[in-house]
Amino acid sequence: MCRHLAWLGRPRTLAELVLQPEYGLLTQSYRPRRQEHGLLNADGWGVGFYPTAGSAPARWRSSRPLWSDASFRSVAPTISSGCVLAAVRSATVGMPLDESACAPFLSGSWLLSHNGVVDRDVLGPQAEAESVCDSAQLAAYVFARSPEDVGKIVADVGRRDPRARLNLLLTNGVSILATTWGDTLFTRRSADGVLVASEPGDDTPEWQEVPDRCLVRVADGDITITELKD
Repeated sequence: MCRHLAWLGRPRTLAELVLQPEYGLLTQSYRPRRQEHGLLNADGWGVGFYPTAGSAPARWRSSRPLWSDASFRSVAPTISSGCVLAAVRSATVGMPLDESACAPFLSGSWLLSHNGVVDRDVLGPQAEAESVCDSAQLAAYVFARSPEDVGKIVADVGRRDPRARLNLLLTNGVSILATTWGDTLFTRRSADGVLVASEPGDDTPEWQEVPDRCLVRVADGDITITELKD
């Protein structure tokens, strides 16, 4: 399993979003509070962000544990963006441990992270996948169809693989899409934007848990949640 987050709103530094929250992704890399599958997320990390409005996304990924990456810790306070997607990884048994297996995965203007597990045989060969790992294969599967249809795609894959856990998080720089299918997800709206995350980064009461098997859409400061049907 993994932990991930996405931010859409006023530009914030990567340090504000990833490193500084008391129970944020840095803490979740070694001591997650709500993770039911796996004890920690030490198999890499990744951050994708949009340097300016309308620009192509940039990525920074590593196969090292987030807590050990001094370079990211030194540079993160200097990088700001109004749209960020970040993740820490707990690799599925048997999957590769290299950087290319770490989210976020990229296609055009879209970034995608997968928190869960899926049978790759259900997806079939994905020639454009960045890695042979299940999350990268699933990302390529979604990109090849339509990220905007991620809710329908997740429901279909979940029907064909009943043991799959399919919490996906996507952004194209102007909106966020997320699914809950077997794991936790929370939203937090503030005066300057919306945060979507696997688990709360602090204990403030603004966090709202998303029910399982739902699609979340964030755009123009609004949060829309609809039920996914298998």
